[in-house]
Amino acid sequence: MAKGNNSEYRKTIDKQYKELMKHCQLHMEQVEKTLPESKEDLHGLLKERGLTRRDFVKWTSVMTAALMLPPIFKPMVAKAAENFSRIPVVWLHFAECTGCSEAFLRSSYPNVDDILLETISLEYHETLMAASGYQAEQNLEKAVKDFAGKFICVIEGALPRGLDGKYLTLGPKGKTGIEVAKEVASKAAAVICIGSCSAFGNIPAADPNPTDCVGIKKAIGVSTVNIAGCPPNAVNFTGTILHYLMFGALPALDNLGRPVWAYGKRIHDYCERRPHYDASEFVEEWGDESALKGWCLYKMGCKGPYTYANCGKVRFNGGISWPVMSGHGCIGCTEPDFWDTMAPLEKPLPDKTYGGGEKTVDNIGIALTGIAAAGIAAHAVASGIRHKGDK
Repeated sequence: MAKGNNSEYRKTIDKQYKELMKHCQLHMEQVEKTLPESKEDLHGLLKERGLTRRDFVKWTSVMTAALMLPPIFKPMVAKAAENFSRIPVVWLHFAECTGCSEAFLRSSYPNVDDILLETISLEYHETLMAASGYQAEQNLEKAVKDFAGKFICVIEGALPRGLDGKYLTLGPKGKTGIEVAKEVASKAAAVICIGSCSAFGNIPAADPNPTDCVGIKKAIGVSTVNIAGCPPNAVNFTGTILHYLMFGALPALDNLGRPVWAYGKRIHDYCERRPHYDASEFVEEWGDESALKGWCLYKMGCKGPYTYANCGKVRFNGGISWPVMSGHGCIGCTEPDFWDTMAPLEKPLPDKTYGGGEKTVDNIGIALTGIAAAGIAAHAVASGIRHKGDK
């Protein structure tokens, strides 16, 4: 009985994936018909930068798995990567440090994600473009008009609402950041917030927040995909664009607007130091013997148990390392208001317990923890139904 139920379940899943694949193929054909021609030869660039065809195939396997897709989608991920430069992008800067753009530009060991970012069709980016003043304003207006309904609006930085937005005025016409954001976002196919400042306000919105800075969604009331982090990993951005190219829709999001495939689990769940946490083996002081042994950094202020992100899985700088691996605790930068709620950064949060296994996290991340628990419960119920006949 159970074997029959499992067989029917597999058939249902296979059917759903086949339908999804068909939808993906049809959409990719539509992309090639409607979007501008590719401006870059991806495979030529890969070869030029020392990456082989084998490296690219390996990357497609990793990205397919990261996007929670079965292996049959690997050719479609590869095709989407080849068409990456066909999506027009308008990249806006507001209250921020430009660290997110800089992080994407400063890779010493380029991988496929870095090269994809080099091919992106940037119609407007204030940091990278040569134009300024009225010419820059004209470029922005032209891009929004020419690609209305087709371009991706990427926003870096929070928006000040104080003084009716006049704490941030931009361009030769003196428009407020809120005015620019509303004008551009209203004509975009999708709005992606790069970094925690645009996603949640974060450092520009830190207490006492005299300019009344907030995240983009809160400032102008549009739906956003939040690629949180300070800075975020390039993989999480490129993966989101690839998903959009493949399916014509943005990936599933958590209740904070972050892609579930990238922010569905805690730093704690991927951490290589997790066994030491479970064994109550902690670094007590920087440079002590336990630090040299690579023990858990919770007592030194690591916020991994409260932070949802895939940093330990995808890592940074070509997948070489990430903060906890290099010896510094997570500061919780993918979470809302981390500068305030995760403080002090060098100490454990007050009234939190640690060691000897996982603990319930209250206040911070409780909504996501609740969602995870509900998912586990639903899975348990479904499993119970499927295996009801086993007895």
